[in-house]
Amino acid sequence: MKFCKKYEEYMQGQGHKKLPGVGLKKLKKILKRCRKQVHSHGDGIPHDTSGSTCPRHCPVCDGTFFPSLCKEMSDVVGFFNKHAQRLLEVHLASGFHKCFIWLKGKSHGSHAALIQEGRDLVTYALINAIAMRKILKKYDKIHYSKQGQAFKSQAQSKHIEILQSPWLCELMAFHVNLRDTNSKMKKAPALFEGCSLILNDGKPSLSCELFDSIKLDIDLTCSICLDPVFDPVSLTCGHIFCCMCACKAASVTIVDGLKAANPKEKCPICREAGVYEGAVHLEELHILLNRSCPEYWEERRKTEKTERIQEAKEHWESQCRLFMGI
Repeated sequence: MKFCKKYEEYMQGQGHKKLPGVGLKKLKKILKRCRKQVHSHGDGIPHDTSGSTCPRHCPVCDGTFFPSLCKEMSDVVGFFNKHAQRLLEVHLASGFHKCFIWLKGKSHGSHAALIQEGRDLVTYALINAIAMRKILKKYDKIHYSKQGQAFKSQAQSKHIEILQSPWLCELMAFHVNLRDTNSKMKKAPALFEGCSLILNDGKPSLSCELFDSIKLDIDLTCSICLDPVFDPVSLTCGHIFCCMCACKAASVTIVDGLKAANPKEKCPICREAGVYEGAVHLEELHILLNRSCPEYWEERRKTEKTERIQEAKEHWESQCRLFMGI
């Protein structure tokens, strides 16, 4: 069965949920019109197959194909992020907070339902990632170009590449936490296949084989302190740091938090600006690393506790001096 048909059947099967998706049929029609124009150019000779750009700077594709795909990718990632965040919020909630969430209708109140919802989200993310990958390959095949591949980089910079979502990382950690702590997990549906936390000379990374020989490896070493990330946060550019390290890089105190960062502050790795305000705290990843590196975690917790207390003290002392006009 061709992937396009398989994808359409999957999306139709999810029709009652009204899920956003990639309009493969519509995008293929755009490319089909473009192909007719290319081959009816008049000379009957194929265009330069060695060029790195579209030979005609095709107005049909450039004006409709990429804008349509960009919007669809944005809708897919937005849906995935929202529902993954909600699922993990339910899983991590306790006591009155969990009861409050149930009353608001955010949970089915069943552990098995929670796992199934996670599995459905992962399937949704992966099949849409495949759809995006295949339609971009088809674009390059028709245009003898590499613009489709270049668009992937643009999608990452716009934060609409679903495989770069911090919530996918959180679901991977959620999967490993469930698998390692629940003896019944072998009988329950798995979120991922072959997903694991790897410790290499004390340097952790999350590894998962996804599809079409694509392997997702997430380095969990903070690029600032060069230790395993503690109280990890993911900036909107996708890079992961310790929360305190990120605050120092953003020139804010741990009391104010990353949302107080100046929009001009840049990521220490990719130098992209405005990446701190939308930072995501990776709670499931925090739990996973805590369980996997208990000795390091306890030592780091004591060190950071002292630093946070000192920083909070200095912050409130400065606020008092400002209030008193000293």
